[in-house]
Amino acid sequence: MTGHADIDTYKLNKIFTAPVGDLTAEQQELLNEVKASRTTPRDPRFPTTNQSNHCWNRYNEWLVCLKSTNDEEGCKAMRFQALKICPTIWTDKWDEERGEGTFAGIKTE
Repeated sequence: MTGHADIDTYKLNKIFTAPVGDLTAEQQELLNEVKASRTTPRDPRFPTTNQSNHCWNRYNEWLVCLKSTNDEEGCKAMRFQALKICPTIWTDKWDEERGEGTFAGIKTE
């Protein structure tokens, strides 16, 4: 294997080794989504194992994108990265706080 894509395919195929039987279209779509899912890329600003600051930054970077563009669809990838690195309980809480106007981070309104 010579290229980066080859290595990624190799790693992915090691995860999904068991043969999959016949799938419905919905099941195949979900399987493809799981195979394509990746975590947020490494950020050299956060070199330690504890990724809480990385999480907070990703969430607020998404909010900065929303505030500057007012384009939820355009900022969808940033939201996805925040959701991948942050615990769901945190993002749910922050979403609630934003709705209540008590969020301590970036204000979008």
